[in-house]
Amino acid sequence: MRIDEIKQELTNHIIPFWKGFKDEEQGGYYGEMDYSLKLYKHADKGGILNSRILWFFSNAYLTLKEKECLDYATHSYEFLKNAFYDKEYGGIYWSVTYDGKAKDDTKHTYNQAFAIYALASYYDASKNREALQLAYDMVDIVENKCRDDLGYLEAFDRSFQPASNEKLSENGVMASRTMNTLLHVYEAYTELYRVDKNPEIAKSMFWMLDFFADKVYNPAKRRLEVFFDRQMNSLIDLNSYGHDIEASWLIDRGVEILGDPNYMERITPITRELAAHIHEVAMDEASLYNECEAGKVDTKKVWWVQAEAILGFINGYQKDSSRTEYLITAGKIWDYIKNYMIDHREGSEWFNELKKDGQPIKSKEIVGPWKCPYHNGRMCFEVMNRNVAF
Repeated sequence: MRIDEIKQELTNHIIPFWKGFKDEEQGGYYGEMDYSLKLYKHADKGGILNSRILWFFSNAYLTLKEKECLDYATHSYEFLKNAFYDKEYGGIYWSVTYDGKAKDDTKHTYNQAFAIYALASYYDASKNREALQLAYDMVDIVENKCRDDLGYLEAFDRSFQPASNEKLSENGVMASRTMNTLLHVYEAYTELYRVDKNPEIAKSMFWMLDFFADKVYNPAKRRLEVFFDRQMNSLIDLNSYGHDIEASWLIDRGVEILGDPNYMERITPITRELAAHIHEVAMDEASLYNECEAGKVDTKKVWWVQAEAILGFINGYQKDSSRTEYLITAGKIWDYIKNYMIDHREGSEWFNELKKDGQPIKSKEIVGPWKCPYHNGRMCFEVMNRNVAF
């Protein structure tokens, strides 16, 4: 069964690989491994990478109940608390040096969101109330320093003065706001509300759901718009296939945890449409393309897009059991991952990006500020926990 294969990939490959990245001397986890499998022990350590590793080992413990995974999560937590958290101005630095000194002291809303997400999961795993309090301290920052009347602004300097948003802008535009950051603030609050039913968190989640429905979702094009100016005008004709299929289940998850029938009725048609549209336009025979800009499809195959596609289509089937084709597609994508995306070289994990023909793009790292165990690890956890045969 594919569920058994995915569990074996998690326990025999992904978890052991990331255990090997633990930095016993300086704390946290090493920040970079290139395509040739050279490990850079003195590379900077990214805030997003560290938070995602904290989230990963916390959920590995919650799923597998192996105490050692919780120990690895605690190692990441201590480094986040002691090296990444700015005790003067609050918030998480974008990056620190290999030995834990602030390197890029940008405060980005996206980065704060992933720290909240990780801390909530770690609290669930460890029952460490200090971690829960730190998550709420960062919620206060996001709500009071990063939010305005139109939503969340994104890039700030160390003291939370506005800065330009190169870090989350792509495709030749400079965006003041992005769908990606909004999605992951929502994701972080979903996890925090799951572990601690705070009505103020729910209030922010309901606001974000309205915002997705009214401002971000484009019903005419059956997609989420991606990059916006400060006034929430879309800046580019872009369909991000990976983000849409990821959003289709992440938004559903939050609605389920909130348990409000009115929002379920309001949001479910949107998330179903997102999954259906991606299934129609973004697939080749066995995997998902990256994105489509101004009608031109980027045919790269990206590791995280494939992982999210499996989960998005399984979720789509669970929402509508008549869509059995989603399970067939999820199976094809897993087979593609096994044959092409998983790097079977000793000491490696998954390739980062592949060309259309399945050949690895050798300029892309195996581990880096964004290349982490979050997407593929989460796919494994969710497939195991949902237990849907495909």
